Amino acid sequence: MKNNKELIQSMIERGVLQSPEIVEAFEKIDRKYFIPQAFRDHIYVDRPLPIGKDQTISQPSTVAFMLEHLSPQKGDKILDIGSGSGWTTSLLCQIVGKEGRVIGLERVDELVKVGQKNLSQFDFKKECCIQKAGDTLGIPGREFDKILVSASAKEIPDELFKQLKIGGILVIPVQNSIFRFKKLSDTKVESQEFPGFVFVPLIHTV
Repeated sequence: MKNNKELIQSMIERGVLQSPEIVEAFEKIDRKYFIPQAFRDHIYVDRPLPIGKDQTISQPSTVAFMLEHLSPQKGDKILDIGSGSGWTTSLLCQIVGKEGRVIGLERVDELVKVGQKNLSQFDFKKECCIQKAGDTLGIPGREFDKILVSASAKEIPDELFKQLKIGGILVIPVQNSIFRFKKLSDTKVESQEFPGFVFVPLIHTV
């Protein structure tokens, strides 16, 4: 793909990108703003790229797939775990608008700074931020409409369900599958599994 328009059209034709609000976010939040200079020739190739510190920016079709299953809406409060260079956080901020809020969490200090700098290119103001991840997964004591995780967990982390509102959606890679969970009540969760993905590992202490 030569440009963002061709990349988006390719994902639409393959059916991984469908929702008008997510398409619009991809149009406005170009991947080129989140790629290191050394990889500028590969911006619109549909594959993951290194962003430093053994981390990657996910391939666009995987990001689109996860966002479609997360179903972000205007006004949502969203937690983005593993924000990396800030692309998914920025896409989500574009979708939720000024009525919503997105908090990106990143455990690598250098990438926190990179993500914050990349985020500052857009006029998201207070509704969007990236911060250093703590010692526990997510933000205990807070509740979100949606939670997106962009690194692979070894097992399903129960602590994230406590941070999800009833009716909320969690999209997370677990080993080599992407899972979509919907919290139906404090004791019941609906799940879907989509196998065949590879992510960098999610590392945290509990």
